[in-house]
Amino acid sequence: MKVFAIRLKPQDDLRQSLKNFVKQEDIKAGFILSAIGSLEAAKIRFANQDVSTVLTGKFEIIALNGTIATTGVHLHIAISDREGKTIGGHLDDGCIIYTIAEIVIGASEKFTFNRTFDQQTGYQELEIIEQNSVVRSQNPELILYD
Repeated sequence: MKVFAIRLKPQDDLRQSLKNFVKQEDIKAGFILSAIGSLEAAKIRFANQDVSTVLTGKFEIIALNGTIATTGVHLHIAISDREGKTIGGHLDDGCIIYTIAEIVIGASEKFTFNRTFDQQTGYQELEIIEQNSVVRSQNPELILYD
């Protein structure tokens, strides 16, 4: 596994910056290990909604999770406001850094992550391509190494 650490600056767009970094480093199967920082605007798509919501104000980044690759990113974010109220959902373009964002990214060299249309969900979903010999478990979502 490779590990990358990046620091985003004020006015950077969180999602766009991560997409650019993934392309720059040619990350085929990445994931967020750690993320903290602050936002001055957030654009989040809440569960089972078609449209994202724009939030203004100052927010702390509490969590950022998901997969990132040159083929696409799928990230969820949790943020808190000045009273500590926390909200989260699907990270969208338009989350603008206030002071900084410190992000640590892991990248697997054993997989490639693709996004392919899933007829059951109607969305582009994660497709895991194995690069080395593996043993599949009975659960198709779980991959075990030999």
